[in-house]
Amino acid sequence: MRPSTHHAFTVQLLVFALASMLFFGSGCRRDEITHYRVKKASGAMTALAARPPMAREEVPPPPSPSGANALKWTLPKGWTDAAGSGTRYATLKPPVSGRVDVSVVVLPGPAAGDLANVNRWRGQIGLAPIDEHALSAARTAVKTKAGIVSMYDFSSEGDNKSRLVAGLAVIEGNTWFVKMLGEAGAVGAARSDFTRLLRSLRLDAAD
Repeated sequence: MRPSTHHAFTVQLLVFALASMLFFGSGCRRDEITHYRVKKASGAMTALAARPPMAREEVPPPPSPSGANALKWTLPKGWTDAAGSGTRYATLKPPVSGRVDVSVVVLPGPAAGDLANVNRWRGQIGLAPIDEHALSAARTAVKTKAGIVSMYDFSSEGDNKSRLVAGLAVIEGNTWFVKMLGEAGAVGAARSDFTRLLRSLRLDAAD
């Protein structure tokens, strides 16, 4: 075989080999792509995906008691009050030194009940939750013209003690909380006035 003929034959073999590699390589890739191809979604899944997102459950706004449904009280001497906003119906201020906050809060319905609310309050001053038996032992019934108010009194542990005194009552379908929270000394100084304030609670259309 002449050198030129041998050279041409070698080139043809290389071209053939390269073409074979491309052909079989592309075939393997097609098989691989076909193997991992995702099946078309069913009609039910397509409809589910096209469904608009579910709207969030609307939270009822806090009640706005007025007239005969509004809880009223008589302020002890030296106390002041101011209207609140949202669920806070009013903010009261006793004439004592130290950090103390007195709030009147109203929520619709039973508002989770005494135990859940008391344990939430206890958590605010670093105390462990209690059970129904301990709740009954901690409750003091205060008679008012608006009905019986359950009063609770808790103090935290440690050097910098906090104290919480709160009254809770379900009145005219709403739950009312009258709560005093702050430094133990300030709360203790205002406690007797706070108890008198609870006893003055009433429902009427006029002051």
